Amino acid sequence: MNKPLRRIAIFCGLLVLTLLLRDNYLQYVKADTLASDTKNRRVNITRYSTPRGDIIVDGKAITGSVETTGDYKYKRTWKDGAMWAPVTGFSSQAFGANQLEKLEDGILSGNDDQLFFRNTLDMITGKEKEGGSVVTTLNSAAQKAAYNGLGGKKGAVAAIDPSTGKILALVSTPSYDPSKFAGSSSKDQEAWLAVQKKNDPDDPMLNRALRETYPAGSTFKVVTGAAALENGVVSGIDDATKTPDPFRLPQSSTDLTNEHGVCENATLREALRVSCNTVFAKMADNVGNEKMIEQAEKFGFNEAELDTPVRAAESVYPKDNRPQNALDGIGQGSMRATPLQMAMVASAVANDGKLMKPYMVDELKAPNLDTLEATKPQELSQAVSAETAQKLQDMMETVVKSGTGTAAKIDGVTVGGKTGTAQHGLKNSEKPYAWFISYAKLSDGSAPVAVAVVVEDGAANRDDITGGGLAAPIARSVMKAVIDSKK
Repeated sequence: MNKPLRRIAIFCGLLVLTLLLRDNYLQYVKADTLASDTKNRRVNITRYSTPRGDIIVDGKAITGSVETTGDYKYKRTWKDGAMWAPVTGFSSQAFGANQLEKLEDGILSGNDDQLFFRNTLDMITGKEKEGGSVVTTLNSAAQKAAYNGLGGKKGAVAAIDPSTGKILALVSTPSYDPSKFAGSSSKDQEAWLAVQKKNDPDDPMLNRALRETYPAGSTFKVVTGAAALENGVVSGIDDATKTPDPFRLPQSSTDLTNEHGVCENATLREALRVSCNTVFAKMADNVGNEKMIEQAEKFGFNEAELDTPVRAAESVYPKDNRPQNALDGIGQGSMRATPLQMAMVASAVANDGKLMKPYMVDELKAPNLDTLEATKPQELSQAVSAETAQKLQDMMETVVKSGTGTAAKIDGVTVGGKTGTAQHGLKNSEKPYAWFISYAKLSDGSAPVAVAVVVEDGAANRDDITGGGLAAPIARSVMKAVIDSKK
């Protein structure tokens, strides 16, 4: 072979080798990236070529699939979509997915590696691929009670089983119906645009139960009471606290006052019963910012990654100066909390101080209903000692028996609770948030449910916005729904 031909042969060989290397790189190294690329239209065509598996509540599917025309053969449907959207999220041919629909997409679409052998067998036998199912911890009666209780009001509800951490209800209003933009038509596009925050200031797609943080108002006094008891600032809940009324915030000329009751020198029990700002601000100051942060963190604050598996926003008890720390101690200042976080506070108190990690997926199941994964309850912390928890229970139960939380009473059930009315806006210029946290305890001593409710009611008269008036009746209906469902 002459020299020019040899060079051409070597060059062509290098081209073939380069082509083979590129082909193998795309097929093996980049395969997963290309397969999941949102710009790869084949991904969605494959995802919607078969019916998705279902999300299950109380043994029944709250989702489904319906056959359509066009490239995408099936689209997602929901039963009572607006009620369940804060749990399921959406799955749209045009706009992707979020929450459980996204996090568990591999199981629901049937593409998860755990289904590989089944899918291979189905391919050999010619059977159509099926998606698996996501079995949730939710209680349909509690979810309905929470959703109906909020009605047209803006707000959120989170309910937990204190002994396991199972999320029993998760509601956010206003909500949206994910069925309305599950497809890819112009009508779906219009429905999608309608629920975007820029077009709807109420932001219906915001999951207020998990992703919005609020000043917790007087509900946070439970945490401050826990810090005072745990750090020996007070020894007994019926001992005088030596608190003046009004109480001057430390290092300031601002006097803190109370809305109700006689709070001067009040005991811790009485201070929680009538919600004395002065007592708990003084307690927070006596405990100190460092110890207040430590106690709040034992209840779950300042935790940036709390996955349910949907990630909750971080609830914050901040590093602050003395006057701000005193205000943080009564749920004002710069502290912030999600409704889920405050449900965790009530849950830990009800569970004798043990805080369980909240979760909403009980099992992942294959199409043949074999269990692929099951969630085991996990302890997050011992938030307070059992002795302190029982003192807090005693105080919270007094709030419901004869204090600001009487609207949460349930016949034949011991209920502990705490109301809160959190200031909102610069110098409290906007209407406040109404809060209520609570738990229900049965005659056998078990506590099947703890609840947090927050209501942002812009339509109410300012003087009518109270945790006891707006939020406590909703909490009561949710607790009763859980108790009745166990009978």
